[in-house]
Amino acid sequence: MIITRKWLEEWIDISEISSQKIVNTLNSIGLEVDSLTEVKIPSKVVVGYVKSKKKHENAEKLSVCEVDVGSEVLQIVCGAKNVQTGQFVAVALIGAELPGGLKIKKAKLRGVESNGMICSSVELGLPKINDGIMVLDDSIGKSVLGKELSEYEFFSDDIIEIELTPNRGDCLSIYGVARDLSAALDLHLRSISYSEGDALLGIGRLLSIHSSENTKSFFQFRAFSIKQKPNLKLSTKIRVGYAGIMQKNDLDTLLAYATYATGVLLRAYDANKLNGDRITLSIKDDEYGNSSVFDGENFLSMAGILQSDYARVDDDSKTMIIEASYTDPKTISVAMNDNKELKVGEHVYRSSRGSEPNLELGQNYFFNIISGIDGLSPYSGSQQVSPRKDPKTVSFGIDQINAIVGRKIDRNEVVKILKKLGFEVGIEQDLINTKVPAFRHDIENCSDIAEEIVRMIGIDNIPSKPLNFSEKNRLNESYKNFIHKRDLKFRAVGAEFFECIHYVFDSSSELKNLGFKECSVKIVNPITSELDTFRPTLINHLLKSAARNYKNSKKSIKLFEIGKVFDENANESENLAFLASGLVAEASILNSAKPKEIDFIKFATMIKDAIGAFKCEIPAKFIPYLSEFEQANVIVDGKVIGYIGRVNLELENLLDLPKTYICEIKFDELKPKHIVAKAFSKFPSVSRDLSIIAPKDMRYATIKSVLESVNIENLKKFNVVDIYTDEKLGDNNSITINFTFQSDEKTLEESEISPAMDEILKVLNDKLGIGIR
Repeated sequence: MIITRKWLEEWIDISEISSQKIVNTLNSIGLEVDSLTEVKIPSKVVVGYVKSKKKHENAEKLSVCEVDVGSEVLQIVCGAKNVQTGQFVAVALIGAELPGGLKIKKAKLRGVESNGMICSSVELGLPKINDGIMVLDDSIGKSVLGKELSEYEFFSDDIIEIELTPNRGDCLSIYGVARDLSAALDLHLRSISYSEGDALLGIGRLLSIHSSENTKSFFQFRAFSIKQKPNLKLSTKIRVGYAGIMQKNDLDTLLAYATYATGVLLRAYDANKLNGDRITLSIKDDEYGNSSVFDGENFLSMAGILQSDYARVDDDSKTMIIEASYTDPKTISVAMNDNKELKVGEHVYRSSRGSEPNLELGQNYFFNIISGIDGLSPYSGSQQVSPRKDPKTVSFGIDQINAIVGRKIDRNEVVKILKKLGFEVGIEQDLINTKVPAFRHDIENCSDIAEEIVRMIGIDNIPSKPLNFSEKNRLNESYKNFIHKRDLKFRAVGAEFFECIHYVFDSSSELKNLGFKECSVKIVNPITSELDTFRPTLINHLLKSAARNYKNSKKSIKLFEIGKVFDENANESENLAFLASGLVAEASILNSAKPKEIDFIKFATMIKDAIGAFKCEIPAKFIPYLSEFEQANVIVDGKVIGYIGRVNLELENLLDLPKTYICEIKFDELKPKHIVAKAFSKFPSVSRDLSIIAPKDMRYATIKSVLESVNIENLKKFNVVDIYTDEKLGDNNSITINFTFQSDEKTLEESEISPAMDEILKVLNDKLGIGIR
């Protein structure tokens, strides 16, 4: 929001207050100032009068002008199209230095001497107002030949840019900012009145309004006729340039100017384009609560949102109907959210944050601007639609305010502040009852009232207090879960994985191709068409991230993610997923620039380093997007908590990926394990190899399960070290298993190990019918 010091002075008297104090005050009341810029016209830029103009003999686009600057008449060559005889203009004399660094000197342009320059607004450091020179008028003061522009008060201005939070729509106008400043600086806020004059036609001869009983928006309509199109004053053009609100025609620009100044939403309709000599406009509310204006069956506008092209004004319009409207910003927001077919109009930014509800203020301001136009014939009176709306009431005690603010404030001071801010205040015993002004739709409760008190007192004027700190036990489940997740991430990074973070949304079509069921909760307004449903898995995002990495010439890709997923009934849970694709590592001197391709064992080992030990088991039902030869359930503490496997060739080819392995685990099932420290045995271990003959169709998992059921003292671990196949063995394999024995109390002897090996053989023979080779 850009304001100027001179513009503020239309509403409050700040002649005795410095711009720096205004900036400090704005910051203290919550209107954060981004910048303060001083506008100053350079010296030796004076008022001139174009006495004559003729074409340049050697250049079609140049004109030779005689310009009277009071003390002399100068010959100046000008290239602007809009320079004309009889204009008062800004002239930079010889020796002037303009803001862009241009120094004015005597010059010859195509052989013709030029003694100065007729300036545009941009060349003087002002905003752009047109494509030519700046023509002066009486809106900045009387044009005195030779008088320096820097002596005109209008040009000695300060530009203040304010950063507003979305809830402060009441300050999206010069009037709104002035209203807050008047309360903070205890200044009188000026009102705007408009005198209609005598012998005017009543608006009832031109216009009548019909509205439904449930209309929620407020309207005021006025009208005027004009014989010639309005010309914008220079002061208006400069301010319009600062605000950046220039429109396609002058009337719309004036409406935008009045809206920017007052905060009231204004629109115009060309009465000659509407039906009949006596126009009847009807106002109807739609299912979302928004009020629309119709001329018969023709849609004109929707309050606070958009205006159709039907009956828009243009440069040829002669009779105009001016509409001022106000709609509760909550109604606007709901309509824009629920009705996706609505197009965002020029008013939505203001109306959704809260426009000015004092419609007469905006109309008076606008009609005062155009009152100086020759041939203007305003209609007297107005047509209004004013639904009954009781103001919001907030009741509180002074002790509540003091508790929130953290300082004792006198009740009378609170009442005085609220009245200055536009609240109606009543006192009933220990309660303060406030009626919230319509322009402060964001005030809901006592805490909001306290914030207003703090703004006006100033946060710097509230003394700080030492923190009353009491240590509490924070070892709850949430904290433990956070620590578990953090430690797991550290271990995953230590296992060479890189963390990914993706949206909780995914592509429904891609998930369907992977075999996942669609979530029952629909995303009505997805971010993109590829993020149109809640994700049931982390894998799809990881695969696409891996594909992007591979296209960027990464040969070794290792990713992981912990994130929320949703089942088909929208039940939320948290998963952990890993992906490894391509090579085990990037080519380097450590692998002689010939790294191996990732395989199942290497991938499973990396995951073990991240989550701890787990078992693999062939699933009863295969996962369709994994290779049927390389996939398994992940088992921890006897419970299936996820799966691991290689992406099938079809999916790898579709994504243009090399050999890729994935693993997805239910994070909630991966419980942190408490580490119990035990002393190492100081006695040596003893190992024995046992080669057994087993059928080829017998899985090692079966043998392992039997061995784990045997309670053999001092057996620390056992692992498969070799599997041998030969034609002589027929349908059998030779499996060599290494057993490690160790005691915590002594060195084991052969007489203690041999019985243990015999018992192992006996159990294998009894339960599986297998024995030594």
